[in-house]
Amino acid sequence: MVLFLASFVRIAQAQAGYQVGDAVSSFRLKNTDGNMVSLSDFASSKGVIVVFTSNHCPFAKAYEDRIIALNNKFAGQGYPVIAINPTDPGTHQDDTFEKMKERSVAKHYGYPYLVDDTQQVARKFGAGRTPQVYVLQKNGAQFVVRYMGMIDDNPQDPAGVTKLYVDEAVTNLAGGKPVVTTVTKPVGCAIKWKNQ
Repeated sequence: MVLFLASFVRIAQAQAGYQVGDAVSSFRLKNTDGNMVSLSDFASSKGVIVVFTSNHCPFAKAYEDRIIALNNKFAGQGYPVIAINPTDPGTHQDDTFEKMKERSVAKHYGYPYLVDDTQQVARKFGAGRTPQVYVLQKNGAQFVVRYMGMIDDNPQDPAGVTKLYVDEAVTNLAGGKPVVTTVTKPVGCAIKWKNQ
């Protein structure tokens, strides 16, 4: 019973997090280039696309080119991608900082790929899967959640996508319109929390 309650508390902690309309606290994490990157570094942006992702997860790998494409499409419109890896490298060797650096260079990421080694940022957001996306819009001095969930509706087959959730959300925001679909259920690998 105690074990069950402990697991339940951990699950609740992981799922508690930002909701649509919430202002996000600033964070500061190490990028694969060795520099520290914080949310406040994007103060001149209209918003950001925060993607919790990892190296090992097949879903994250399947979405990698689509994440790069989102950055290529929207960074110039004021909505760059910030990728964050919260995975415990103790459970997956592919998610060590060295492997993250290799992946970033090999795939020519045009955006920061940050390591959340304490997993505190993922917990604050309420992220539970990789990949999981939060579209944030700059509102005064704050970044506010406008969309959270999956990138699109077909993890396995980019050609079979019928709903481009993140693309539609950012297109609407960039055009001064509200986001129509604000929440979807993320599909991907469960984040392995270090205290499990």
